[in-house]
Amino acid sequence: MISLLLLVVCVLFLISIIHVYWAFGGRWGAMVVLPIKKGSQEPAFVPRKIGTLLVAFLLVVAAFLLLIKGIYLRNVQEFNFFTLGCTVCAVIFLIRAIGDFKYVGFFKKIKHSQFARNDTWLYSPLCLFISLVYLFVLF
Repeated sequence: MISLLLLVVCVLFLISIIHVYWAFGGRWGAMVVLPIKKGSQEPAFVPRKIGTLLVAFLLVVAAFLLLIKGIYLRNVQEFNFFTLGCTVCAVIFLIRAIGDFKYVGFFKKIKHSQFARNDTWLYSPLCLFISLVYLFVLF
């Protein structure tokens, strides 16, 4: 389980770095990470720089919460805040995996784009896996 925890931490850091890259104008991968409106090739939303940076920051926080709760940062005294934070992360990643029933998640209705295929086979399963790792660390 220790290696799974470290794998998830590395994945969260990597995704955070990619978000920072996108926030500062990077284009690699940007076309397949946004849901597409039905019947068009337009994104369902266009993320702003501040929102993308906020997501990157929150992913780093989520990674550190997992490290702290997983007893990797022994110098940090554990408080109820870390347990609450890990619980919130588990719930958020689970909700992301389930989705909004339209554009994202296992139960999305719009499935015609490359994003939708990636979401079905990569993004949603990854979020479910991350949620399960948080739950395992909590219990």
